[in-house]
Amino acid sequence: MDWLEAELQDTFDEDLEIEFAEPMLSLEIRKIYNEAHPDLLDRKVYFRNLLRLQAELIKMHYWVQHTGAKVCILFEGRDAAGKGGVIKRITQRLNPRVARVVALPAPSRREQSQWYFQRYVPHLPAAGEIVLFDRSWYNRAGVERVMGFASDDQVEQFFQDVPEFERMLVRSGIILLKYWFSITDEEQQFRFLMRIHDPMKQWKLSPMDLESRIRWEDYTKAKEEMFARTNIAEAPWYIVEGNDKKRERLNCIEHLLTQIPYEDIPQEKVELPERNYNPDYERQVLPDELYVPKIY
Repeated sequence: MDWLEAELQDTFDEDLEIEFAEPMLSLEIRKIYNEAHPDLLDRKVYFRNLLRLQAELIKMHYWVQHTGAKVCILFEGRDAAGKGGVIKRITQRLNPRVARVVALPAPSRREQSQWYFQRYVPHLPAAGEIVLFDRSWYNRAGVERVMGFASDDQVEQFFQDVPEFERMLVRSGIILLKYWFSITDEEQQFRFLMRIHDPMKQWKLSPMDLESRIRWEDYTKAKEEMFARTNIAEAPWYIVEGNDKKRERLNCIEHLLTQIPYEDIPQEKVELPERNYNPDYERQVLPDELYVPKIY
């Protein structure tokens, strides 16, 4: 475990910076939050397990590269349920050329005229790639349905098509994982209120998010039918309980690793080569205006 202690020391500032991305709240609001969450996971326990799991993710991503595996992970769930935080911790230490995040904007008019799955297909993983969809084709079963952006016929067509679409992906060799992040009604309200009072996160509150509060029950009904009609043996749904963000992150990563049959791939020992040295070379002095001012 010596490497873990060294990593804890070496990356503490980086991890602390990410954690500071959590709501910048007044002491009073933070006190209210802590009182409402008395059983939050201990910070030291969280960091130790996060680093351990991230080390396993690195092994897994080496295996994906080595074997040419194709991994596709869908992240769905309530607004403010913590999907982005989990995705950030999964990809934090991975090679972005291997593990990439897809978060598509609203479809253009041209895309609206296409076969529904067409805009997602180009983003699917090729050999040696891991793709994480921050929301996916299940927009049709959720926000598009609830907000009236898709007709009843379009929603029904989606439910008929998506099981076979996903079976095709699995038959093609893609490892497909589907996660739903669940929080309680009270927790979502609390997180929205925190975002309202946090100047660093107010941008996260879109009109759609606010509308989702009004339509909580409609989203619940849509989710229940989505599970009933798309929870197939080839690509089942996995629900991640997210009222405690730290437990949510660890539980999701731990489960993800159990679903991918990776093995430890031996890596060639890296040795730093000697630099070529030319005694006749003289480094040029660059003008001061090319340098960024040293303010700090």
